[in-house]
Amino acid sequence: MSALGELETLVLLAILRLGGETYGVPVRDEIETRTGRRLTRGAIYTALARLEKKNYLDSTVGPPTPMRGGKAKRFYSVSGLGMETLRGSTRVMERMRAGLEALFIDK
Repeated sequence: MSALGELETLVLLAILRLGGETYGVPVRDEIETRTGRRLTRGAIYTALARLEKKNYLDSTVGPPTPMRGGKAKRFYSVSGLGMETLRGSTRVMERMRAGLEALFIDK
């Protein structure tokens, strides 16, 4: 199991928060809303492609829509391997943080 980068972790968590099947723009908006971090569409779609290539995401193509000039949206959901990797990654971070709680209290 490979380690997840920060952006990959944020993307997987955003997809889960959005109900498990969504496309890139809401993922970007969710990350910005929750973290204050502004990301380009390109950064999000690069991360989505990377996660799909690693088999951490599954995707389906929706029907073309007139609002998008006849283009279809690609919808993403976290795969079983993606969930397993995300759980492992968050456990590692929790173990690293254990015992340091006092350092993370706002003063």
